[in-house]
Amino acid sequence: MQISSKELILLIAIITFIFLIAPLFLIIYIFLYNKKKAKHLEEKESLKKTFELELLKSQIEVQEHILQTIAGDLHDNIGQLLSLTSMTLSSIKADHLRDEKINTAAELTHRAIKELRQLSKKMNGQELIKKSLGHAIAYELDWLKKGLTYEIEFNDNTTHSIPAHADKELIMFRLFQEILSNILRHAQATLITITIDQTKDYLSLFVQDNGKGFTPEEKIKAADGLGLANLQKRTLMMNGNFVVKSSPGTGTGIHISIPYS
Repeated sequence: MQISSKELILLIAIITFIFLIAPLFLIIYIFLYNKKKAKHLEEKESLKKTFELELLKSQIEVQEHILQTIAGDLHDNIGQLLSLTSMTLSSIKADHLRDEKINTAAELTHRAIKELRQLSKKMNGQELIKKSLGHAIAYELDWLKKGLTYEIEFNDNTTHSIPAHADKELIMFRLFQEILSNILRHAQATLITITIDQTKDYLSLFVQDNGKGFTPEEKIKAADGLGLANLQKRTLMMNGNFVVKSSPGTGTGIHISIPYS
């Protein structure tokens, strides 16, 4: 059976079409597969970030619970003992020579009670944050001013607290405490400037000191990196921005910005 020229041309056309269309289908398949794979990786990364964020919140909650328990024990137990000591000293009837020493002891006990109450309040971050982040930072700085010779400048540009995102305010407060602790331990500074800003979508913290400074890249990678890597990690887990500007002899500036949503 002979194949006519028309049938041969048609057959060649069909074979050619198949050979042309097959790579197209293959390209489409590869494209869809890569797109699906990319979406899967994106979802996996999103789940990982969500898990890390929830883990961070859980760690903060546990930390706050422990601090609240310690603060309560300090206030209820040691505070009660100091109050009882103060009452006992006040009730002692002594001669004129010993009376001055007893009054001094009573005064020191009153001061200890006051300091203990302030320490308990300082440890209870959630109570401080209830008013505002600015209030919590101001309270922390008041505590700092009492014992050390630092010049402190605090600029609170926030307008209101954000109850719906109180957890982020609390995390920002703990980040501030860690930055401040690093300055006190390592910076050898005399001036500390703190600024907090609030926009529609972001909460920002800027801390600047006039200390000895360092090379940020080296410190973040180093094992003794002043907690910078930890600060950076926790900020990034909140989808925030973390920037350190420093160099030896010029002080250090740290800027943290965390979104509300």
